[in-house]
Amino acid sequence: MPPGIAIAALWIGWVVSWLIAALWSNRTEKRPGTSVEIRHRVPTLIGALLMLVPAHGYDGALRLWHVDGAGAWLCVALVALGIAFAWWARIHLGRLWSGNVTRKADHHVVDTGPYRIVRHPIYTGLLLSLLATAVAKGTLPGVVGFAFLLLGVWMKARLEERWLAQELSDNAYSDYRKRVPMLLPFGPKGG
Repeated sequence: MPPGIAIAALWIGWVVSWLIAALWSNRTEKRPGTSVEIRHRVPTLIGALLMLVPAHGYDGALRLWHVDGAGAWLCVALVALGIAFAWWARIHLGRLWSGNVTRKADHHVVDTGPYRIVRHPIYTGLLLSLLATAVAKGTLPGVVGFAFLLLGVWMKARLEERWLAQELSDNAYSDYRKRVPMLLPFGPKGG
């Protein structure tokens, strides 16, 4: 199996499994309006569409670099590692997970497992996988797509943080922010 097919298979497996797992979630009690969430959804959608542009057949300005066989398989491993990290976080979060910014029934700060390493481990894992995918592609659409996805994820994470700090009692989320970095392990805390 070529590395590009392996990367596609990993992403397809993640999408299918993630959609099935979405059924396992507590009832949503409250969420911000669609007008607030559209701000992060637009760059995310643009980025996803650009990442879907096939990498084969590009030469010249759209091909930024070529990745050799060993490098391509390293990218496959990083995609798998990122997806595994995101799944660890998703399983650890359990029924509090949502694809949208929400407050779930019995919502509380989860600060164990991968949530002890970063505040948004699902995003961290997916961003690692997306970066490895963009590197394996080596195309302008792949790099620009990753940049849009990074922006969308960062915007959504910031919205979630404001929302949870406001919705959860006793400054629980604010205290958590002071202790754990946002997206990068060993990164700055509080931001």
